[in-house]
Amino acid sequence: MRRTLRHPADRTEGAERGRFERLAEYGSFLASSPFFFAVCLAVILIWMLGLMLGASDRFELAAGGSVSALTLVLVALLKNAELRSERAIQRKLDAIASSLLQDKRGDDDGGSERDLEDAIGVHEEI
Repeated sequence: MRRTLRHPADRTEGAERGRFERLAEYGSFLASSPFFFAVCLAVILIWMLGLMLGASDRFELAAGGSVSALTLVLVALLKNAELRSERAIQRKLDAIASSLLQDKRGDDDGGSERDLEDAIGVHEEI
């Protein structure tokens, strides 16, 4: 339970991502695809057609429940992907700011360069 309440980027050790993280990434890719948009439009059209043709209450209940369940799953997957992306961007910004500050001070020991190189690859790791 303790691991579940941590930021998604902090839940995995090292560069290896878990099944849920990969699923969240694939869900994000699917939800942003033209195919998914077309499927959503088809579901809405079928639902509207069912209402116009006087479909049974059972059909309406099944359609509404299915859409609600799918919405909840997508929200969870997309929120995970959003948090991971947000963390990656913040780490990159922190590394850039640190590098600029060290360059301005003139006390760059090569550490800021390594931080920048690590930050550039952060998005793929997270």
